[in-house]
Amino acid sequence: MSIYLDNAATTFPKPESVYMAIDSAARVIGVAPNRGGYRQALDASRVIFEARESLAALLGVEDSARMILTHSATEALNLAVKGVLTSGDHVVTTSMEHNSLARPLYAAASAGVEVDWIPADSDGYVTVDSIITALRADTRLVALTHCSNVTGAVNPVAEIGAILRERGILFLVDGAQSAGSLPVDITAMNIDLFAAPGHKGLYGPQGTGLLYVAPGVQLQPLLHGGTGGGSTELELPAELPERYESGTMNTPAVAGLKAAVDFLLEKGLAVIHADEQLLVRRLIAGLSAIDGITVFNSGLKRPRGSVVSFVAAGIDPSRIGFLLDSSYGIAVRVGLHCAPLAHRTIGTFPEGTVRASPGMFNSDEDIDLFVAAVAEIVRKK
Repeated sequence: MSIYLDNAATTFPKPESVYMAIDSAARVIGVAPNRGGYRQALDASRVIFEARESLAALLGVEDSARMILTHSATEALNLAVKGVLTSGDHVVTTSMEHNSLARPLYAAASAGVEVDWIPADSDGYVTVDSIITALRADTRLVALTHCSNVTGAVNPVAEIGAILRERGILFLVDGAQSAGSLPVDITAMNIDLFAAPGHKGLYGPQGTGLLYVAPGVQLQPLLHGGTGGGSTELELPAELPERYESGTMNTPAVAGLKAAVDFLLEKGLAVIHADEQLLVRRLIAGLSAIDGITVFNSGLKRPRGSVVSFVAAGIDPSRIGFLLDSSYGIAVRVGLHCAPLAHRTIGTFPEGTVRASPGMFNSDEDIDLFVAAVAEIVRKK
């Protein structure tokens, strides 16, 4: 038996079309995009362009040139934070952030940026009012996660975005746990900067990511180098996306990402989200019935993603994870999940939690076998 329930870290397996696209791009195209006028180079450039188009269609963006392709969500968040903030700026964020956003903000604070960390409740949610209350006349940016990678709490991004747009405050959203898993419309949600990895809910390969940059938003580039165009100048081109994409693109990985997004577009995010929510409900119900188990954000009345964290009284989370893998062939994530602030918020620091995150390729049987295994581990402790 082998059951994979760590989709919040990296989705697995991928759609078959993803593997095929990666292989074809490596074997048939095999060259760099935007670096030549011959047929293979043009084919590589076409792959990159079509990937942007698919991402824009999935995420509600009209101009695909504003979809900057990165190597990870971490790179995208660093580009956003370091590209927009300067000493003296004020930023509002939350206590539920992943280190990929928290660490760049912490670094910005050490360089003279003032950062307010708004506490979430014990389930990981922040309110619109708490964000509004923290805003000041000099607030430059609000930066927060759309969906917590620890509790699955989904924040009211659309409501926050509407208020920030009225006040002229930039809005950065970490979509690591929402892109591909929740219906996202960047334009309708009034998001100025949206970062996401390709290898999680988008079902693409590792080493891919994106940053959406809204019209009117100017960023300082994170990298300086060759872009394939404008080679007569030592300054980076002003045009998007080239301004923020120095270096040779990983064309096979981007081809895989395009295939994954096309798969999602065909299947429909609403269908995927509904199916995953049924698995989450089954998971929460099963775990909650086990004596000694505490499930975080176990209520189902507020929006949540496909992430379920829990602890068992008297058993270290790492032991549960080890036994699930070694004795039952079940893969989950244990510990702090690169989000120590979130665990401080919900009271599970420093041991962390056991995290199970179903994906679209999991089944009811997977959930039932997982719950039975946890029950047996708890019983034998």
